[in-house]
This record gives sequence, C-alpha cells and structure tokens, in this order.
Amino acid sequence: MSNRAAIVIAIDGPSASGKSTVARLAAQRLGYHYVDSGSFYRGITWKCLREGIETSDATQVIALIARIDFQCFLRDGAVMFAIDGEEPGDQIRSQPVQEHVSDIAAIPEVRTYLVRMLRDTARLGSLAMEGRDIGTVVFPDSPFKYYLDADPEERARRRYNELANKPGYNNVEEVFDSLARRDRKDSTRKAAPLQIALGAKVIDSTGMGPEQVVDRIVDDVREAGH
Repeated sequence: MSNRAAIVIAIDGPSASGKSTVARLAAQRLGYHYVDSGSFYRGITWKCLREGIETSDATQVIALIARIDFQCFLRDGAVMFAIDGEEPGDQIRSQPVQEHVSDIAAIPEVRTYLVRMLRDTARLGSLAMEGRDIGTVVFPDSPFKYYLDADPEERARRRYNELANKPGYNNVEEVFDSLARRDRKDSTRKAAPLQIALGAKVIDSTGMGPEQVVDRIVDDVREAGH
C-alpha cells in the first residue's frame, strides 16, 4: 500500500498514559499496523550506550546516525526495526535506556532522522502510531489525532506494574520521580516539545479501561468510512 492510500491514527501523550496498549488494540481491531515511535528513539539510545557514546554529546550521536543501517519491517502486525542487522529487543526497555532517551530525543538532527523513518513506515500500510509528536510533527495532516493523558499517580502505578519484575525500579515513588523527570524534559525541550496537536481529541484515560478508549477511536475511524 502506498503512502497516499495509508490511513494513520496518531496517538500522543506522556509516558504511561496508555498510548501503547490503545494503539496496539486499535491496530488489531482495524487491521492496521502498530508503530511504537518511542521504540525508535530508545533504539538509537540503546545503540549509543552499546557503543559507549555519551547520549548528551550531540556531535557523537549525530555521527552515529550518519553511519548506522536502520531497517524497518513488519512482524505480527507491528512495525519493527533492526540497527546494523541487530534487533535490540527488550533491551530498549532497560532502566539505562529509559533514563537517557530524553537526551537523544532532544537532539534536532536525531528527530529529523527518525521522523523521516517513521513517515516512511506508511509505505507498509495503514498505521496506528503512538508517541509524543505524531500528530504535531510526524503526521500533522492525519484526520485521526488523539492525545491521551492520565493522572500522574495513575501513570506511575501503570508503569510500575509493567516494570515490577525488572531491575532498577523498587517502588512506585521511584517510577513517579522518573516519569516526572521525563515529563519535564519532554515538555521543555526546544525540538518538538510534547504538546496537544491542533485538532486532536483529548482523552483522559484515568478512569477508563483500554477497550473504552479504543472504542472511541475505532468508532471515529469507522464513522469516517474507513
């Protein structure tokens, strides 16, 4: 399917607001491909840490993206990627990557590089893509733009439940502090700060289950005839 024929559902919001679950379920319901845009940034972060590159050193990071081979492909209804022939897998969810990814995301050249990669995934078919600038930067012309949010305490609880069996996070308070640091970086960075896209529908998912949020999105898409 060509870019022109592809439909893109753009789902933005802060960490642990439910974007991943909602986008994945919406993609399954509609027969679209799921894209976790944040995984692309975490992938670059993983590659930097793996090669001993300081994520705050923009010059080194820019040199890295100029020489790597970043390839996207489909697997089980989702867009995946490999860097220099290697898939990072769950390593992109590690605490070191989570703590450094904001440094990477703040580098304009990295954002330009990955926005191009993300836009190119539309050649694979219609998408449900989640992230922080999908509706504002990556696909600003999409008619299906959503901003998911939730109370900070609820977001911390959700993320802790996701990471409870992984090393580095001992309690909800530590996760809350980590999310707060990420929110500050995301909302204050100069390059594509986290914000609500023009025309986006805001959904507060604090008291909602994922299926309820997905129902609203799928109804919108189907009412539009897709």
